[in-house]
Amino acid sequence: METIHKIGRRKTAVARVYLSEGKGEITVNNKSYDSYFTTEMLKYKVLQPLTLTDNAESFDIKAKVFGGGITGQAEAIRLGISRVLVELDPENRTI
Repeated sequence: METIHKIGRRKTAVARVYLSEGKGEITVNNKSYDSYFTTEMLKYKVLQPLTLTDNAESFDIKAKVFGGGITGQAEAIRLGISRVLVELDPENRTI
């Protein structure tokens, strides 16, 4: 599988999301998402599309995000991940 690239936007935050096959590693601006997002709510927002579609351990995700606040950045990444998952399987749109 090749790397799929999508963009997610929320308020003034813009996230470029790159998804490829892997073990479930998520990096945001070259940091682990655990260290980039410090609160559990923000971590939940980033993982939400993956957990709802049962793909949490299937893909590696690299995100480059800029602009906005930390909450807007997490929601922009969530939208980018959702768009990638819909491109992989159009049935994910209903979820």
